[in-house]
Amino acid sequence: MDLDFEFEPPSDEEIDYEDIDNGGGDDENSDVEEVEKGRLQKKTQSPWDFSSYTESVAEEHARRSTTSIDEKISKFRSRAVDDIVPDKENEEVVDDGSSDSEPDRQEDFQPEEDDEVPTTAAGGDSKSFFSKADGVSFHANSFMDLHLSRPLLRACEALGYTKPTPIQAACIPLALTGRDICGSAITGSGKTAAFALPTLERLLFRPKHRPAIRVLILTPTRELAVQIHSMIGKLSQFITDIRCCLVLGGLSTKAQEAALRSLPDIVVATPGRMIDHLRNSMSVDLDDLAVLILDEADRLLELGFDAEIRELVRLCPKRRQTMLFSATMTEQVDELIKLLLNKPLRLSADPTTKRPSTLTEEVVRIRRMREGNQEAVLLALCSKTFTSKVIIFSGTKQAAHRLKILFGLAGFKAAELHGNLTQAQRLDALELFRRQEVDFLIATNVAARGLDIIGVKTVINYECPRDLTSYVHRVGRTARAGREGYAVTFVTDNDRSLLKAIVKRAGSKLKSRIVADQSITKWSEMIEQMEDQVASILREEREEMALRKAEMEADKAENMIIHRDEILSRPKRTWFVTEKEKKLVANAGKETEKGSKRKVMSAEEAEERKKKAKKKREYEKNLPRKKRRKLEASREMLEDEAEAGENSRNNKEKSGISLVDLAYRRAKAAKGAKKAADAGKAVRTNKKAKKSSHVSKSRPEEMKELFQNDMSEKKQKRSAGVGGKKSSSFKSKSRYKRR
Repeated sequence: MDLDFEFEPPSDEEIDYEDIDNGGGDDENSDVEEVEKGRLQKKTQSPWDFSSYTESVAEEHARRSTTSIDEKISKFRSRAVDDIVPDKENEEVVDDGSSDSEPDRQEDFQPEEDDEVPTTAAGGDSKSFFSKADGVSFHANSFMDLHLSRPLLRACEALGYTKPTPIQAACIPLALTGRDICGSAITGSGKTAAFALPTLERLLFRPKHRPAIRVLILTPTRELAVQIHSMIGKLSQFITDIRCCLVLGGLSTKAQEAALRSLPDIVVATPGRMIDHLRNSMSVDLDDLAVLILDEADRLLELGFDAEIRELVRLCPKRRQTMLFSATMTEQVDELIKLLLNKPLRLSADPTTKRPSTLTEEVVRIRRMREGNQEAVLLALCSKTFTSKVIIFSGTKQAAHRLKILFGLAGFKAAELHGNLTQAQRLDALELFRRQEVDFLIATNVAARGLDIIGVKTVINYECPRDLTSYVHRVGRTARAGREGYAVTFVTDNDRSLLKAIVKRAGSKLKSRIVADQSITKWSEMIEQMEDQVASILREEREEMALRKAEMEADKAENMIIHRDEILSRPKRTWFVTEKEKKLVANAGKETEKGSKRKVMSAEEAEERKKKAKKKREYEKNLPRKKRRKLEASREMLEDEAEAGENSRNNKEKSGISLVDLAYRRAKAAKGAKKAADAGKAVRTNKKAKKSSHVSKSRPEEMKELFQNDMSEKKQKRSAGVGGKKSSSFKSKSRYKRR
């Protein structure tokens, strides 16, 4: 048996073994040959399936009375296809000439003076917090060596998993013992199966008479959650009594509530929607949770889920197993590890920035004079060099959508994946690319984490990533599990810092790709001809969006009229953070970005703060009514002054007063009029004058004026008492005598 580790991953391509000897043998061996042939012709299952989670895109467009972007593109292409894309015969004639005959060429990358990387000594982090991982083995000959049950072994065989990867061989035995684990490995090393297999093995021995949510898996993106849910379904296909639930945005909230109330064993969720259900859905809790798993933890913190994760951890029981996985570890992740994990084991199967040996990294230098032709450079590369199974990463959603239109008008089969699409459209794009019905997937960073789409040959960074971590995850979509892959990055003059990091990571293996100027010129001219069609398509989309928005508003108003009582009777959905606290957190985040280090608050400190706040509220509640009202009035004045200061800084003038202020002033006026009437004074109202004065004065000024008037009345009473008779102002002191 070969002891060297080799990836033997599953494939989406349907494999048939047709090279078997079909010649007629002896009758006694015919049954054996049929069994062997059936075994070899058995097709490997695909671990991912995105099509079964939502309705089809065609049904969605029919329900919303809209048309897809592909229909719009095909309509414009049918009008003037000859003016946009040259025929193949004409292209061959041109190739015989000189305009587009020069191919793209690859050469060794030679760094310029500004691109040379100074060697720096990496400071070692103190690992005293982690338990020692002595004796941990990163090698196993088969999944049977990991002490898994027979149903899981059958599932691994059906998926084509023959030999565990290093992170799986190290993680599965330790996870079965209930230890907290912090795992990191290169992209494409099987981290999903590393935590799914031991979790399913532990659930086989759960108390089945008491159903409960026992496993919670948190992911940063919806697509990754769908992929993990599909993967767990495939691994548990031979286990009939384990149920898994998917909780994420973009899908039906009512269906998710019903699924959570049935108490599934495993919940795969995004943090925001999970907190929404825990706070606003009946009979949903995490009291019996046994395992908490955070996948792509650094991306969870990058997307601003820090507060949500802490809230979910607060709702989880303290006695639990916590596993945290990511391909890259940052300082924020280290802080989160110290807060969440209890004596964890750090398992690093490979260095975090190690490049796969089968990955070819290339750089396309976009000089300042060529920055306007970046789209032409991309189309030139995709038309000749990289023609299929390509993921293109753009910087913004608008840029991805424009590239989708350009690719469609140029005759390329492409799909787009970004946040402006509905959940059905996003999953449909992934499914089309997985089935290889489209050659190009144009995406934002939504597709940069965790997605394991088998067969991706090339990743093109059309927009240079912000840092090396994002670059590692983007290029990790290709060259997975021992396959070959290309990573091409467009680097402008403003991206020199990242280029230095890539040079340091890739070393002498980095290549430079030179795109022919004639090809760039040809595609630049074609893009100029397409601009009118692009503008027309975008205008048609805006009109459809406006009509769709108007229909939604009309439907909302109609529902409000018909079902008003039912809608108003529903309890208001709450969130664990108020708008005021959100602003404070945002301001604190800005301060930390300026240079101050953020301190991680432990659970004990949070409890102490809550106790102090509770004591303060009780103290204020027991104060006399007069002091309590003065305290509330002073707080309101401070808040109003702060709001007025913000408004003056932003140069925003108030056109009127709010309903709360208006009601407050009217109540004050009514109270003053009642006092005057009781005293026998004539009350004269001038509504117009009052209205103008109210508009001109702010609330803090009015509070000051009321205070000054009150003080002036007291002074007048005192002066009147001094000027009068002494006998009238004299009070007997007999009440102070002891009776």
